[in-house]
Amino acid sequence: MAVTIEAPSDQVWPWLVQMGGDRGGWYSWDRLDNGGRPSAQEVHTEWQDLALGDYVKYWTRSGPVDAWEVAALEPNRFLALRGLIDLRGRNLDPRQPRPSSYVEGLWCFKLNELPGGRTRLVIGGYQAIRPRWIERIFNYWLYIPVTWIMQARMLAVLKRNIERAARVRPYTVTSPENPPVESKRLSAIA
Repeated sequence: MAVTIEAPSDQVWPWLVQMGGDRGGWYSWDRLDNGGRPSAQEVHTEWQDLALGDYVKYWTRSGPVDAWEVAALEPNRFLALRGLIDLRGRNLDPRQPRPSSYVEGLWCFKLNELPGGRTRLVIGGYQAIRPRWIERIFNYWLYIPVTWIMQARMLAVLKRNIERAARVRPYTVTSPENPPVESKRLSAIA
């Protein structure tokens, strides 16, 4: 799934970095995936620290729990979140052999810069469930339709929030050839 956002990747990235149940939320239907807590509608500096091996949390009835481990991180370009749990919802060590029953997934966010200061945000990944009979039922009848609906909402909310923030707040564009310049739109100085 993908969306084109009318803002450069350095304005999209902070929204991805602050995702999580104990941070900026998931930008979808908050009652379903954020414990009813509203997702952030602006960038929060206190949620901008994210490193390899950190866990992004998911909100449950008992509060936020570790859900997605940061597996790859390339600022302003790529974020990969890996989930590996047993069927009781407990995190597993990816360096250890898999048990007979587990859920494993990778959720990736790729930022492709486009001309005119725009960004193409592409979301992809995979999920595997063992035993396979559970995977056949769960993936085809629940996971794929729900993921498609939730991610479509996530992309729409991200696009709206990021573009609104880009219109309100100028950003700084720098390059080795040019000193910092403040602009509301990159195309105005390119």
